[in-house]
Amino acid sequence: MSRIGNAPIDIPSGVTVSISDTNLVTVKGPKGELKQAVDASIQLGVEDGVLSLKRSSEQKRVKSLHGLYRSLLANMVTGTSTGFKKELELVGVGYRASNSGQLLELSLGYSHPIMFYVPDEIKVETKMERGSNPSIILESVDNQLLGAIAAKIRSFRKPEPYKGKGVRYKGENIRRKAGKTAAK
Repeated sequence: MSRIGNAPIDIPSGVTVSISDTNLVTVKGPKGELKQAVDASIQLGVEDGVLSLKRSSEQKRVKSLHGLYRSLLANMVTGTSTGFKKELELVGVGYRASNSGQLLELSLGYSHPIMFYVPDEIKVETKMERGSNPSIILESVDNQLLGAIAAKIRSFRKPEPYKGKGVRYKGENIRRKAGKTAAK
């Protein structure tokens, strides 16, 4: 029994969900529009502002797809109604971030700046305030794409365990190591 897959998805006002005969789900809302193809083994239904998913059999593959598609569709409904936001902060001396449009320029202690083009579906903003770490704010309706781009930016300089320098998510807790002690 999939507890995630059986949970109904409430559709807020202003969001419309349409299902084609090929199991292509289109979600339109005030923030944008998203589409997702759903496996044929999952039946979809919209009644009274609630989207529900039912599986055709009890096979392990179908059970796992049941929970997967429910989560994807719930994220689509949330994204088109309120949107998603991720914040990254750059911790380290001389680490800087700036953007001109969708082009993000990062100085992360390498001999060269890193130029990264953020897809058009994501709104990017950089903050450089005195007394706080530089930060990158990413906003989008697509949670999958947002997470993938945030992870890609983080991978340019992952936080290291000794001093904690690197690119990290806002509020992320880094496990620190003690380091060397002087031998006497």
